[in-house]
Amino acid sequence: MKHNPYRPMGTVYGTLLNFQREHTLWAPRMNEAPYQAPPKAPVLYIKTANTFTPHGHAIALPGGVEAAEVNATLGLVAGDGGLPESCVLLNDVTVPHKSYYRPPVKFRCVDGFLGVGDAVRTLAELGGLEALSALVLELRVNGVMRQRSPLAELVRDAAALWAEVNGFQSLQPGDVLMLGTDCLGDGARVLVHAGDAVEITTQGLSPLVNHFIRESA
Repeated sequence: MKHNPYRPMGTVYGTLLNFQREHTLWAPRMNEAPYQAPPKAPVLYIKTANTFTPHGHAIALPGGVEAAEVNATLGLVAGDGGLPESCVLLNDVTVPHKSYYRPPVKFRCVDGFLGVGDAVRTLAELGGLEALSALVLELRVNGVMRQRSPLAELVRDAAALWAEVNGFQSLQPGDVLMLGTDCLGDGARVLVHAGDAVEITTQGLSPLVNHFIRESA
């Protein structure tokens, strides 16, 4: 029987500043212009449908982009009634940029810039929302471990993030809410170039693998 890989059927939302390390690094700047205060609600952005790249497929770096940032994350998938039903591994790829809070869409929504896991797992299979805090996301480049991101280090855990987002907008069946991505110890992100292969793993889910190529002329 032919396997049909998972593909998001709704809107995919990313979450900024939801790992404690990055939140701490950015805290001194949160009182500066233009915001003047730390964010009181989750800071979200959208990954558009043109970014979706299935597991095992290549992600192309466009002309003029020598390297891309790769970010391991877990996405919560909304089921009936807008309740969290399942989860999927994602690789949130972006063009390196300095404008953190309001990055232009062209940096985050480049064609193919969201690696999507092959299949979802129900939350029931993983022990429920609360059990997700025991998971550790691991990111390898060319087989070498580059980053480990424990979900126990989220600012808002899965249940709190879902509840707060639904407090100001209704997540619809098929929507995906990413729990956030972590930075390295110096605040940077893992960079990849054409020719690199990225593998993202965690307990209970199939690995997500994508390789990077140069966009053809």
